[in-house]
Amino acid sequence: MAKTQEKSLLKTAESIVKTSLALQHGEKFLIITDVATYPIGHAFFDAGLKVGAEAILTVIRERNRHGEEPPPPVAKAWENSDVYIAPTKYSLSHTQARKAATQAGARGATMPSITTAMFRAGAITADYSEVRRLCEKIGVLMDKASEVHVTSKKGTDITMSIQGRVVERDTGLLLERGDFGNLPAGEVYTAPVEGSANGTLVFDGAIASVGLLREPVTVSVREGLATQITGGPKAARFDAMLSAAKKKEAYNIAELGVGCNPKGRLIGNVLEDEKVYGTVHIALGDNSTFGGKVQAGIHLDGIMLNPSLFLDGRPVITEGTWTI
Repeated sequence: MAKTQEKSLLKTAESIVKTSLALQHGEKFLIITDVATYPIGHAFFDAGLKVGAEAILTVIRERNRHGEEPPPPVAKAWENSDVYIAPTKYSLSHTQARKAATQAGARGATMPSITTAMFRAGAITADYSEVRRLCEKIGVLMDKASEVHVTSKKGTDITMSIQGRVVERDTGLLLERGDFGNLPAGEVYTAPVEGSANGTLVFDGAIASVGLLREPVTVSVREGLATQITGGPKAARFDAMLSAAKKKEAYNIAELGVGCNPKGRLIGNVLEDEKVYGTVHIALGDNSTFGGKVQAGIHLDGIMLNPSLFLDGRPVITEGTWTI
């Protein structure tokens, strides 16, 4: 790796370690990375050493899909860490290992599909105090809401219940015991009540592991499950990935999320795509790690551009513009 790139990665890693993680001298700092993201993982290792933390760099085989569990020894180490960061090709966010680490009090972030280019620009450079303010602004409204209605000019028209569900804020500031989020950060999300979603989704931005969409992907939804996916080759690829999980639960409407990062860009990488301010995303698959009841071993998000979002009939986003 070129020295200039090495220094650039270290500079960002040091900023995250200091600001987002508030890593302290002597804390057990676990870095979980793989071959694809190793340069970023190593930068975090070096940043942890500079703080005086007990930095532990773990390199694993790349997973086969988002939501696949890490090896058991890594899961055990994760549960026994104080602070962690997980830059990996595929997401470890919605795994039982991450959930167990959070429940044990470890604080930290996953960085699924992070690239060196994303590590230098875009959502990662946001003012996370402002991101936290925006997350809280819409989060408090979602806390009080029971029914959600999402529409778009492209054809999205879906309702679902979030009554009684915890609404998570992914602010990028992971300072307390058990705090968890993504980096780059900037979304508010929750697990809709299983079986409550009905209508049509039209993803026109991007889909996790599929990339940017030139042709919209339409998903028909009935009683909480996707029943049909259409829209050309990328729709077929999306459907095939869900089918490969070999569980009907892979088609569960798992997550409703709102992007809250003004620096976010639609780039074909869901880690940043789902954070773009003014977008709404809905995921299929597993929601057991953030308040839902479905374990599916897969979790794939789809992004909708210029959506309208109604909470108990009240418009809070109108064609991509926040109205609150």
